Amino acid sequence: MLAIVQAAGWPIWPLLLASVISVALIIERLVALRHAKVVPSGLLQRAVGEFKRGANNDKLLEDLDRHSPLGRVLSAGLRNVNASREIMKESIEEAGSAVSHELNRYLTTLGTIASVSPLMGLFGTVVGMIEIFGSQSPTGANPMQLAHGISVALYNTGFGLVIAIPSLIFWRHFRALADGFVVEMEQQAVRLVEYMHGDRK
Repeated sequence: MLAIVQAAGWPIWPLLLASVISVALIIERLVALRHAKVVPSGLLQRAVGEFKRGANNDKLLEDLDRHSPLGRVLSAGLRNVNASREIMKESIEEAGSAVSHELNRYLTTLGTIASVSPLMGLFGTVVGMIEIFGSQSPTGANPMQLAHGISVALYNTGFGLVIAIPSLIFWRHFRALADGFVVEMEQQAVRLVEYMHGDRK
């Protein structure tokens, strides 16, 4: 690995940094965007049942806030259950906006890495080409400088693509996951309003 880095020259260092950031963000989002963690199954029914029993609703709302993103949305609705249907919906929408923003956290950075990595690789290619042309002299080409220039050009191009392709795949995957979670939370929130205002049993 060290030999590859040395052969690729100094333009590889920004790409290595981008790859480390990309891997860290992918792992973090894989952990954070799990279905059981974001939209746990059965949470709506459990929350409505406990709230209607009314044993300790303040503690229930605090637990929901800490439980999951869906829990925060449901908690916002239950806090305004005695208000009108419109106010309850508004409070849910406000909480939903904050949760949606949190679900999309770091995705802009991951998308930027996916877009910029090929350009960084291209920059390394240009640096390598400059070295190749610099190896030419009236007395002939310097083979060592020529070989190093080719290495810089090829390694940086390849490494830029190796970073960009998985980053782009995971960026699109996480965007789709987050959008799906938002839709599912909206559906659960509508059910909550209907349950609490007597439209559903």
